[in-house]
Amino acid sequence: QVQLVESGGGLVQPGGSLRLSCAASGRIFSINAMGWYRQAPGKQRELVAAITSGGSPNYADSVKGRFTISRDNAKNTVFLQMNSLKPEDTAVYYCNAEISSWSRLLRDYWGKGTLVTVST
Repeated sequence: QVQLVESGGGLVQPGGSLRLSCAASGRIFSINAMGWYRQAPGKQRELVAAITSGGSPNYADSVKGRFTISRDNAKNTVFLQMNSLKPEDTAVYYCNAEISSWSRLLRDYWGKGTLVTVST
């Protein structure tokens, strides 16, 4: 009964910016790591960025220097600020979180994705 809902995707021109948000809700006891994955047509899903509960980030090499992941623990929300977007960033972006529910069982949860299209 935990849900992750992404928002903020859309169409943007190359060089533009978007800010994705992912809010977790439901029977949440605590949230550990959170992250963003993406999957482009015909490609494997890949990790874009992750952030620990303490705020330590990790990025895929392809987005370093352009994307910034952050979180608001009080709101159970993770963000992905995407700058200098390139056509190759086009993908469905999925939110992921390691969550302990009321049952205290720690497991991964996934959002349904938000589409980011970088094109002229």
